Amino acid sequence: MLSLIQMEDFNITRVYADENGDSRFEDIAKPLNSGGDIGFMSEPEAVETIIFRKVVPGYDYDFHRAPARQYIILVDGEIQIETSLGEKRQFRAGDILLVEDTTGKGHRTRNLLPAVRQSIFVTLKQDTPS
Repeated sequence: MLSLIQMEDFNITRVYADENGDSRFEDIAKPLNSGGDIGFMSEPEAVETIIFRKVVPGYDYDFHRAPARQYIILVDGEIQIETSLGEKRQFRAGDILLVEDTTGKGHRTRNLLPAVRQSIFVTLKQDTPS
């Protein structure tokens, strides 16, 4: 059973471009609030679209920028993401990424298992100027 401390945050890995255009990782936590019997929930975020995706077992996508600010939810499989600075991290089913490197040098993504991999992209609403 999860303790109350484990319920206070939802852990996410952020991929972003720094002021020099280099991609970097940042571990962030979304605070959760008690919803009583229905569990612990974050504050709502406005989203634009949801995309369901499958990629081939040999998926190895060279350095690229994210097309939009988006959450990527890994449904199955394992991937490795490499930043433009050469840092590499592995992610697996259930992990959630907040990909925000829409500018700069981008990141590289490759499958680690020889299997079709599924993921879900949730594109965030873009801020509109006032």
